[in-house]
Amino acid sequence: MTARASPSISTRKQPSQARSAGLVEAVLQAAVQVLAEEGAARFTTARVAERAGVSVGSLYQYFPNKAAILFRLQADEWRETTAMLRAILEDVARPPPARLRALVHAFVRSECDEAQVRQALGDAAPLYRDAPEAQAARVAGAPIMQAFLREALPAAGEDVRALAGDLITTTLGQAGKAFSETPRTAAEIAAWSDAMADMFCAYLERLKS
Repeated sequence: MTARASPSISTRKQPSQARSAGLVEAVLQAAVQVLAEEGAARFTTARVAERAGVSVGSLYQYFPNKAAILFRLQADEWRETTAMLRAILEDVARPPPARLRALVHAFVRSECDEAQVRQALGDAAPLYRDAPEAQAARVAGAPIMQAFLREALPAAGEDVRALAGDLITTTLGQAGKAFSETPRTAAEIAAWSDAMADMFCAYLERLKS
């Protein structure tokens, strides 16, 4: 049986002028609004074009289908998360436990602040998750975490650090998603983040022995 090919999720062309860049930005902003209000099931290029105030033909100059728009939103979110990861974990002015604690707090706040759109993107993931571009984007933060763990656990083996990195990122991502599905107060976010950070820091401390 022949595998079904994934739809293209790459943009057709990159905007080269300010007007074109403005059109793409308008489409992406409209896409976020449509996704948050309508959800993944009712997300269409026609709705996005109408909200952005552009023709569907103009939208198709840059995005071949709705999967391409959704992946661009998800890729932008992944890039922002990777940048946050790098800024916090590479801050050598603070000891590793303090960096890890700061990362947990920043990540959980981010999940809660953008929960509605993130949940809708999660629902839309089947449209693009198997594409090579998506697979490459998902692992972009792994080298940053591993570099941090080499510093935090200098005596541990690579296999131990690999397991620790996978456990931390997977737990943080899945638990953060579940926690953010319910509206939370700032106090709840802080308390939950502290508890998870305590758990991770205790885990790393045990791996040192």
